[in-house]
Amino acid sequence: MPPSLDASAVLAWCRLSLQALGRAREEIDAINVYPVADGDTGTNLYLTFESAAQAVEAVFDAHATAAASATRPTLPDVLRAMSHGALIGARGNSGTILAQLLRGMNEAVASPADAPERIGAAELRRALRIAAESAYDAVARPVEGTMLTVAVGAADAAEAATGGVDEVVRAAYAGARAALAATPGQLGVLRRAGVVDAGGLGLVAVLGALADAVTGDAPEQPLAGTDFRAGHTVPVEDEDLCPDDAVPDGPAFEVIFLLEAADSAVTLLRARLDALGDSLVVVGGDGLFHVHVHVDDVGAAIEAGIEAGRPYRIRVTHFADQTRPRTEPAHRAVVAVVRGDGLSELCARAGATVVAVRPGEQPASGEIAAAIRRAHALEVVLLPNDRDLRHAAGAAAEQARADGVRVALIPTRSAVQGLAALAVHEPSRRFDEDVVAMTSAAGATRYAELAVAEHRSWTSAGICQAGDILGLIDGDVSVIGTTLAGTATAVLDRMLAAGGELVTLIPGPDAPADLTAHIESHVREAHLAVDTVTYEGGQGTCPLLVGVE
Repeated sequence: MPPSLDASAVLAWCRLSLQALGRAREEIDAINVYPVADGDTGTNLYLTFESAAQAVEAVFDAHATAAASATRPTLPDVLRAMSHGALIGARGNSGTILAQLLRGMNEAVASPADAPERIGAAELRRALRIAAESAYDAVARPVEGTMLTVAVGAADAAEAATGGVDEVVRAAYAGARAALAATPGQLGVLRRAGVVDAGGLGLVAVLGALADAVTGDAPEQPLAGTDFRAGHTVPVEDEDLCPDDAVPDGPAFEVIFLLEAADSAVTLLRARLDALGDSLVVVGGDGLFHVHVHVDDVGAAIEAGIEAGRPYRIRVTHFADQTRPRTEPAHRAVVAVVRGDGLSELCARAGATVVAVRPGEQPASGEIAAAIRRAHALEVVLLPNDRDLRHAAGAAAEQARADGVRVALIPTRSAVQGLAALAVHEPSRRFDEDVVAMTSAAGATRYAELAVAEHRSWTSAGICQAGDILGLIDGDVSVIGTTLAGTATAVLDRMLAAGGELVTLIPGPDAPADLTAHIESHVREAHLAVDTVTYEGGQGTCPLLVGVE
């Protein structure tokens, strides 16, 4: 059978793209000068594609564990998952455009009622063209010499190719490389810096991975940005074709959010955001959109989103923090994964680099690895603060070690264990001694949390009813109660029966105002010589976290 693109090939494409972007990430970051020289394009592309790849892997895992395990996901299944994963995980300007490129491919293949199980050369040519066109449509003010230009170069070359899918993907890759090499002649800021477009270089890596997935042959020429740097002389016949597009006094903030809204509302939103700033990209459809814009007035941008629909996963980046010149690497840093604004602020004040996680989300390994790099240290102590993040944190640590960073992963399973470890952190100690002290402090801290039962079920403490308050100690249900205060005191009585000197209470935003005062009073009366300390956590996942040291 001649080569084609099916579900398995898409899975291979995802895995090979992550490998390619992982290898090229640092170089892509280094040549990132447009639209803002914030040095994160490679990282943003990697994180975006990691989210897409995880969605595809989840589809395959679901079929593997289903009762009818003989079934396999279809091509429309995996392209839809890939598109959605990229949409919700898109980072930065380049990642948002990449998400729309993948969405365009998905729409080209999955829109017909008789969507095929595999596609051939003609369908792939059409998919690459629609991807490029939809990306242009998503950008409010398209600029040539960017990854948009590279996407068109790939589509043009694919349309000119004869033969099967293998020839189309090879032609698309070659066309993308040629378009990338020409970008310094189209964008003045690139020519002056002597580099090609960073987002375009990332797209070349992704198309090279597609060629590899379909043909089984890695691209003949190694991917390296130095191949394209303007040591090549790029002819510029007319200076007007290569304008000065650098915007040194551009907007101060990058605002990104997901938006649930009607298509008609998004049309008005585009106009409002375009008037507020630049680098506007809005991708998505069917009620869910990913919005990216550079502005000076963050509040106005978010208000525009609220008027259009329901914005969430809002991220704001101050470019001054991103573009500030780096100093020499710090000797040691602590990276903590934290849920809740209060806990994030608390860990940041203690000197940690924070990976802030919103309720209901799980950070990807690439996001944690990016935080390790952001700490810019030779030695890093990593605190995942969640037992479910062991694999993601471990993968992030391995990525950082490959970059030459010495990383110690302390398997903290709760934020209270992370706080205990941070409390004894001492950078002046030898690295191993500091890790041992922090591990010991975390291990000596028992943790508990309260949760509200969503339905009737069996637990290790008996049968609970919907609405009951569950007290979990070290991850297991130990107490079933009817009130937050009563359950919390019962949990603490059990924990302190084995001894303890300090109780840490971290209420959630929806906890009653008098909850911690009631618990503190109970501890003073029932457990002499035990101190209590309370921090506002802001975590939305549970009404109360408890630690006993």
